[in-house]
Amino acid sequence: MKTTMTILIVDDDTMARKLIEKILVREGYRVLQADNGRAALELLEQTPVNIIVSDIRMPVMNGYDLLKAVKERFPSIPVILITAFGDTYSVRDGLVLGADEYITKPFKSHEIALVVERTYWRLLSGKPVPDVT
Repeated sequence: MKTTMTILIVDDDTMARKLIEKILVREGYRVLQADNGRAALELLEQTPVNIIVSDIRMPVMNGYDLLKAVKERFPSIPVILITAFGDTYSVRDGLVLGADEYITKPFKSHEIALVVERTYWRLLSGKPVPDVT
């Protein structure tokens, strides 16, 4: 059933995108990529996506701005934020803006797989994301 799920990876770091893609394809997901938030929104206008995994710090449009736009225009799509700056303020800000999960860099492949899997099952079950406020 995972093969029917499409994950959009948004990161300006090509190597990070390819690494996350490799992990998620191995887990059985279909994967699309964008190198910034604006490109991701353009892709979302044309292609159905089930989950977004996005870095926070990117040029053109950062992950917070992408998150806000997704929650306004595509509120049913869960967003997982990735940050190299895993301080409590970055994490809190992302969760307050509506992020469903977050991952801190550097990450291990099983961490990415676990967080996406948890989001996948929450999406399938129709259960809301826990309130963190």
